[in-house]
Amino acid sequence: MSSFETLRWSNGRLELLDQRALPSRVAYLPYDSARAVAEGIRDMVVRGAPAIGCAAAYGIALEAQRLQQAAAGEFAAGLARAHETLAASRPTAVNLFWALARMRRKQETLAGAAAPAAAAALLEEAHAIRDEDVRLNRAMGEHGAALLADGARVLTHCNAGALATAGHGTALGVIRSAIAAGKTISVFADETRPFLQGARLTAWELAQDGIPATLIADNAAGYLMSRNEIDAVIVGADRVAANGDVANKIGTYGVAVLAQRHGTPFYVACPLSTIDLAVASGADIPIEERDAREVTGYGEVRWAPPGIAARNPVFDVTPAALVTALITEKGVVRTPDREKLRKLFS
Repeated sequence: MSSFETLRWSNGRLELLDQRALPSRVAYLPYDSARAVAEGIRDMVVRGAPAIGCAAAYGIALEAQRLQQAAAGEFAAGLARAHETLAASRPTAVNLFWALARMRRKQETLAGAAAPAAAAALLEEAHAIRDEDVRLNRAMGEHGAALLADGARVLTHCNAGALATAGHGTALGVIRSAIAAGKTISVFADETRPFLQGARLTAWELAQDGIPATLIADNAAGYLMSRNEIDAVIVGADRVAANGDVANKIGTYGVAVLAQRHGTPFYVACPLSTIDLAVASGADIPIEERDAREVTGYGEVRWAPPGIAARNPVFDVTPAALVTALITEKGVVRTPDREKLRKLFS
């Protein structure tokens, strides 16, 4: 397990590790309502598809607690508003909508229950989603660890570790599990511009757990592959379409193209909750664009001239044809396609 908690329940409220402050400062921020949690998701206090889903589940639980003295009609209406608020926080990561749907189904089973009892049951469901996420990450890690040879040098893009989940991680969970199995694994973490999740978060997370890591510029990946210094690429995912196309942090597509060019295996670690069979292909996945100022500088530092036009799509789509395998809690799916993904849910 990682040596820190991405999100935790404490004294009747949710606390999120503020990932905007890393690596310079470790701080937990408290949340007591669905609206506050939605703001935390939107403002990148918490990020990573599984962690966003867990946070959203707690957002519903918090709102239920806040409304537990309300009349039945007001309780239901307040939770409906909470679902809408949280669903609008970020569009691409499907785990957000998966977690909200699960919380809604739980609420439907509680029809007729008193508001305090319903609030307690919804909190238990949020806890269950968090605990299940860690179990699934460990299962993915065990399946994926078998793909890595002893001594493997692994490139990862963005942060798909414990910081992006309730614990252990998806892509970094595979690496943690391989190390736990006795293998020597080293990691190349690329910066992941413009928000620098690799430089700020992956590098910090690996350092916390003593996992050997080297930070590289995003545009150094091809050079290292051409010199046979990278043995595998493992990334996470924010949504996988029914045909196996993968939406992940911007820049993933370019890494996948480089990996194919150099014969480097390109693996995607994701739970089944990230696979969206309702979306036919990557062309149908909504791609979020954030404030262009994230491209022109970071924090208080500006490196682009005032007034310059900028674009900031924060995800891209990697075609299934570039994916060597998906690593899921049910096992490894090589050359994913529509039929193989459908069988995962049968």
